[in-house]
Amino acid sequence: MERPAPSVASVDGDPLEWSFLQCFGERSPGEDIQEADVISAVEFDWDGRHLATGDRGGRVVLFEQVPTQARVVPIDARTPASPASRLNPFEYRYTTEFQSHEPEFDYLKSLEIEEKINQVRWVNQSSRSRLLLSTNDKTIKLWRVYEKRVRCLTNLNLGEPRRGAWQIAASGGPPLPVAPALKVEKPARKLATLTDQKLGTALRVPKVASAEPVLTAQCRRAYANAHTYHVNSIALSSDRETFISADDLRINLWHLEVSDRAFNVVDIKPPNMEDLTEVITSAEFHPIECHTFAFASSKGCIRLADLRANALADRAVRTFEEEEAPGARSFFSEIISSISDLRFSRDGRHLLARDYMTLKLWDVRMEHSPLSVMPVHEPLRQRLCDLYENDCIFDKFDCCLNGRGDQVATGTYSNCFRLLGTAGGGSGSGGGSGGGDMLLEASRDPQRRRLQSAKSTPSRFGLARGGGARRHSSAGADAPAAGAEPPTDFGSKLLHLAWHPEANVIAAAASNSLYMYCAR
Repeated sequence: MERPAPSVASVDGDPLEWSFLQCFGERSPGEDIQEADVISAVEFDWDGRHLATGDRGGRVVLFEQVPTQARVVPIDARTPASPASRLNPFEYRYTTEFQSHEPEFDYLKSLEIEEKINQVRWVNQSSRSRLLLSTNDKTIKLWRVYEKRVRCLTNLNLGEPRRGAWQIAASGGPPLPVAPALKVEKPARKLATLTDQKLGTALRVPKVASAEPVLTAQCRRAYANAHTYHVNSIALSSDRETFISADDLRINLWHLEVSDRAFNVVDIKPPNMEDLTEVITSAEFHPIECHTFAFASSKGCIRLADLRANALADRAVRTFEEEEAPGARSFFSEIISSISDLRFSRDGRHLLARDYMTLKLWDVRMEHSPLSVMPVHEPLRQRLCDLYENDCIFDKFDCCLNGRGDQVATGTYSNCFRLLGTAGGGSGSGGGSGGGDMLLEASRDPQRRRLQSAKSTPSRFGLARGGGARRHSSAGADAPAAGAEPPTDFGSKLLHLAWHPEANVIAAAASNSLYMYCAR
């Protein structure tokens, strides 16, 4: 039986106990991981019934929620099922996968274009077929996934040859049957002759039979040749007809039905590239207002744009940027302040931004300071030089919110992800009052790393060089912390995760494995 993880209090005070739900593509110890199998994108659809993942090999894998009527019932109804055998109402199953992108080569620029899927987004449609967008560095594709019934012919006239005519094999083997000689006759008489000769059974009319439906993916459109730089994000509008795509310097507005042209709505490219000071790192559409979108930059600045104000939304209607503390600027300040992911809450009232060190929750009506600043990698601040040398400081972590907006999650190192509460807010509150803070590992026992640390350890991210973990004491001297967390494994990082829009279910991608957790 799976052991429940530590609980985090929700807004109404009820504790949430997170436990392992299921895993897809779990690797065995010592198994070599192919680079093409590493998951690079995770996304639930608008109601959480379907889940899509993209990998570095250009493939998109789809999962769907198991219907209630398809669940397994115990053979003996009089014997109650054990807790481990009860199916969770949010269990998923594999449905299909398809090759979305192939490696390409730009001969004009002598540039190789990877097939890696940078982002996957579902299109909210009312039809039975499902639409989703996937993108690599250059090309965005619209895919239609639908059920296709494979038809086949049955009741065919495949009889045995007529008995009686045989031919002796030259090698002295068993006799071989000889097909009867057919005379050239009129079609009507020929049909009767075939029946009389009894080449099997009487002639039958073939029938068309339908097999079980299978999911098929079809590329509806390809939106190409509109981005000079690498595409980092795509976002669907609430009007279900348009979407935006962002690269380092531009944001384009597309219509789903038009693939040969796009409207440039943001362009921050300076006349002289030597004057370039920032790049676009993420973009997101407002979940309710189809004319509003937000985009983040490498300077840690978030801009809210309104398409009704200007055709070119370079001048934002609101700018969200936290003032840097005096004397706190260093060589790494701009690197760690770069925003890697940006998300709206479901009601559109809040923005969640993830930089290397923190999670910041903003109210879209308040620009001067965030509602909450939640530290994620604060103990790593003393090791920025090491992180810069091994390029870990450039890792891009995703973030997500639950449907109510009172819980947030983001990935970190050692194949772990953090859950934090936002209730109460307050800058530097670390998640707000009553929200709590929890670290889970992407494994079948999510609390394994937590059990290795003492319950009273004040620093949840104790790091170590070489042997045991160490932490700073109140006097400022380094002292070994008995029971502190194991050293951080920078080679195992959990970059991508997604939260179910209507339930406390999280899908977390650790290398080539997809782990799912639920709160009861």
